[in-house]
Amino acid sequence: MPPFLKKVIAGETGRWFARFAQPTLVRAVEESALPAERSLDCTPCFLRLVLATVALTVLAIGSPSPMSAQDPPPKDKPKPNTSSATQNAPDQPVWDPLRADKDLEVGQYYLHKGDIDAAIDRFQDAALAKPGYAIPFRYLGEAQEKKGLKRDALKSYTRYLDLYPRAEDKDKIEKKIEKLRSEVAKSKKKS
Repeated sequence: MPPFLKKVIAGETGRWFARFAQPTLVRAVEESALPAERSLDCTPCFLRLVLATVALTVLAIGSPSPMSAQDPPPKDKPKPNTSSATQNAPDQPVWDPLRADKDLEVGQYYLHKGDIDAAIDRFQDAALAKPGYAIPFRYLGEAQEKKGLKRDALKSYTRYLDLYPRAEDKDKIEKKIEKLRSEVAKSKKKS
């Protein structure tokens, strides 16, 4: 075996190369050997040798070892997660303005469709996802008012004006607040 081939084989790792690639590479080297009288022009032989070496190296590196296919590693049972970090972590991030905008859009759809409970849930999610955002509180107040939750609607409208004191619809919301306050006061007197 030529000494450079021994160096190539010694440089490769694993039994796979020695078992499968070595005989093929030795054959390629032996076939490319030239008679002494033709030793002046050995470029094609050298190219065949380089191509064979490259092909075998790619095969040796890129293909899985036959040994690993025969002996799969033993499978251990997964350990239960006892970390308190995953138990205390919220399902969704607290500050998520994109989710808040999507919740508003879907909540408005539900509100127009007539599914008030789903709209309220979406507006509450939007208010949690973007806490300083006033718009979810306005829509939440509308949905709660439609459902008959007057005290909750009053709180939502008040929070909307607290967060957005220069709102374009400030007068309209203040009228709704006064109307809801009078209705809540009437309901207190009746009970």
